[in-house]
Amino acid sequence: MKQIIEVKRTNGEPSRIVIGDVINSLDSYLPEGKRVVIITDANVHRKYKDIINKYDYCLIGMGETSKTLATVEKLYGELLNMGIDRTSFIVGFGGGIVTDIAGFVASTYMRGLSFGFVASTLLAQVDASVGGKNGVNFEGLKNMIGTFNQPDFVLCDQSLLDTLPEREFKAGLSEIIKAGLIADRTLFELFETHNLEDFRNNRALLIEAIMRAIKVKADIVTIDEREGGLRRKLNLGHTFAHAIEKSTNQFIHGEAVAIGIVMIAKLSAKLGSITDEEAQRVKDVFTKLGLPTDSGIELQKLTKVLKTDKKKEAKSVNFVIMDGIGVCSVRRFTFDEIDSISL
Repeated sequence: MKQIIEVKRTNGEPSRIVIGDVINSLDSYLPEGKRVVIITDANVHRKYKDIINKYDYCLIGMGETSKTLATVEKLYGELLNMGIDRTSFIVGFGGGIVTDIAGFVASTYMRGLSFGFVASTLLAQVDASVGGKNGVNFEGLKNMIGTFNQPDFVLCDQSLLDTLPEREFKAGLSEIIKAGLIADRTLFELFETHNLEDFRNNRALLIEAIMRAIKVKADIVTIDEREGGLRRKLNLGHTFAHAIEKSTNQFIHGEAVAIGIVMIAKLSAKLGSITDEEAQRVKDVFTKLGLPTDSGIELQKLTKVLKTDKKKEAKSVNFVIMDGIGVCSVRRFTFDEIDSISL
């Protein structure tokens, strides 16, 4: 059984996000007559080599240290040596780092090839591979170089999550909670009434959460594909999260997002846009799932890093502030206001 969510694109047919039992039917989503090359990492290749070895493939390193222009340059060289041209098709098969890199390479190699994703982690299925943001880090800053370009398809098969380490699974749940806080109160409340084991072992519950999270993102991206306004809401918690990630390597992305959202909930309560009780509800959900809610990093250090965020505009930074559970808005904070933040 499968379900499809479409995201409109500026040019061409909609990008299709396919949720369900799809991993064994990859061929049916590939364009006929085109040479296919898969970009993946060694870990994913080891698990799914029976599928990947049917095609040409390139391997990249694992972790944020691989998300660089050096990796992109390496892939350009390999694609040239393989004779890949503008009639070819690229598939990013893996987690968010793989799909970010594969999408960027596909968007820039020979001025752009068509591409699709097979999302192998929960975070990739609900966030990283959906919506058309592709890119790499630069000078220690997250996703400083990249493109807006949506894949032809994203395949999200939940069977790929069965072997996902618990830490990675929980990190993916943080992005689903984020979607609920942005625009789906019922989705957030699923996490108040269910625990980690429920989401890990109840496939129907997990699919409902994934579907709802993707729908939130798809609806926003359809309206604002290139982050001119509304799409900024998808950065809830990410401004602090990126500062945390630049300051320490202690947390993986979804963990940093959890901390960042808790910080934003506290800030929103201080601003009076939500109640202290609502801010506590947010923290309680992440705590129940075993996700971190505090980075241990001095706030002054984080606010200093905030001023280098790629989303800054002149001497201000946009923050996504909570206006309730399932409602948020974007507000601009000047550097002076950022310096005065206390949580």
